[in-house]
Amino acid sequence: MVNKSPLFQRRTAGVLLHPTSLPCTESYRCDDTKKVFGTLGKDAYAFVDFMADAGFSIWQMLPTGPTQADMSPYQSISAHAGNPDLISLDWLVENNWINGGQVSPHNYQTVQELRIAAAVQFYEQCSSESGAALNQAFLNFCAEQNYWLDDFSLFSALRTSTKNASWVDWPEAIRTRDPIALSEVRQQLKKEIDQILFEQFSFFSQWHALKKYANEKGIYLFGDMPIFVGHDSADVWAQQHYFNLDNKGHPLTVAGVPPDYFSETGQHWGNPHYNWEKMREDGFQWWLARLKTQLYLFDLIRIDHFRGFEAFWEIPADGEDARSGRWVKAPGEEFLQACFNAYPELPLVAENLGVITDEVETLRRQFNLPGMLVLQFGFDGNTNNPHLPHNHSRDEVIYTGTHDNDTTLGWYETLADQNRQQLKQYFFNSSEPMPWLVVEAALASVGSMAIIPMQDLLELDGGHRMNMPGTTDKNWVWTFLWDQVDPTLAGRVRQLLTIYHRLG
Repeated sequence: MVNKSPLFQRRTAGVLLHPTSLPCTESYRCDDTKKVFGTLGKDAYAFVDFMADAGFSIWQMLPTGPTQADMSPYQSISAHAGNPDLISLDWLVENNWINGGQVSPHNYQTVQELRIAAAVQFYEQCSSESGAALNQAFLNFCAEQNYWLDDFSLFSALRTSTKNASWVDWPEAIRTRDPIALSEVRQQLKKEIDQILFEQFSFFSQWHALKKYANEKGIYLFGDMPIFVGHDSADVWAQQHYFNLDNKGHPLTVAGVPPDYFSETGQHWGNPHYNWEKMREDGFQWWLARLKTQLYLFDLIRIDHFRGFEAFWEIPADGEDARSGRWVKAPGEEFLQACFNAYPELPLVAENLGVITDEVETLRRQFNLPGMLVLQFGFDGNTNNPHLPHNHSRDEVIYTGTHDNDTTLGWYETLADQNRQQLKQYFFNSSEPMPWLVVEAALASVGSMAIIPMQDLLELDGGHRMNMPGTTDKNWVWTFLWDQVDPTLAGRVRQLLTIYHRLG
């Protein structure tokens, strides 16, 4: 069975950088907001140019859905929608969707207020004679994406009107999706729903303009699909029968992992588990719809926590931490077969990090899915460690570290002297400074694809990591500045990619 993406038929290299970590040099933004994140505007295009100049072929990112207060992309309120915080208002002005002269950032406190003002401008443009083509494109988008957009827009409007109350606390008729109640509330919240529709049309339009530009430059987008979805999400509210919930909508069991490298008490994610029996009854249609959206956005898709398709860690909903959980078998083979029957060339990569059993690897190899190896995990004194370069195989994606790891420089600075010495000896006592020693090792690997976090290319220490699993403070907020990018960096990387035959 050959299911690997064509991107694995040659040696490639890429950068791991979430779009929120891009600089933001836009004109239409509010500087007094809590944090100014990157967008799908000019800085994203400049980053594509940097990658192309350096010879990279792959831009890997984290999930791009709308986030909750903790900003974690792995707890999105939708498995389909785009994060409105990534919308570039400059792009809207440049493409004549809105009149920039009537939307001044100096008149608004938050980016959300700016987007509300932009929506008013957008709908005025759509209703004008000159906006007929734009209006038709908007109507086409709403019709094409209706399989998720209708529920999401109503869910988001309800969240706003209830001051972000969880859907389990909504009035019973709304919580249980009584058709009459939903029809009434749609009319009541029409203005708010229209706002959501505008934002999603803006996101998807900007995304595809950027994707087209990247693809034309030889850059392919590598997405990340969490295996689970957030409980307080449009997906769970809209299709409750697919999840393991009680009769009031509360999870009976939740997801996580047992104690591991990242946490002594395991990780308690809190996502509700799937009702796999219900999903099996209709041929996993919920998942096939989810994949449809991901394929609309990305050229390659990482399945986060792939091992959960073979067996998942089931934690009682009232468990204090993950140690009270147990492994439960999942219908992985049947599920994946349904996915590949629907999408024969499904371009998947399996995230197979952590406690991985022979059964998980058998399932991955049965469907010929590339896995992941992380060099930071390799230097524990065990010569059979699969993350060590001499144990790599061609069908792997090689990382210096992932978004959950420290930066490579930060990791090295915290290593014990014994481990530092082992690392130096392994690489022939090379005098190459960190993190470039490990970056070059990833590029030299036999693995078909090598991915380098942007922090490692910028030689940044542990103060610049993206996430620290098991904690909730200061995660997901890292951004870089163009001043941090040495003018010689692209040329240096291009030379390395030439040496290791990974030039895009």
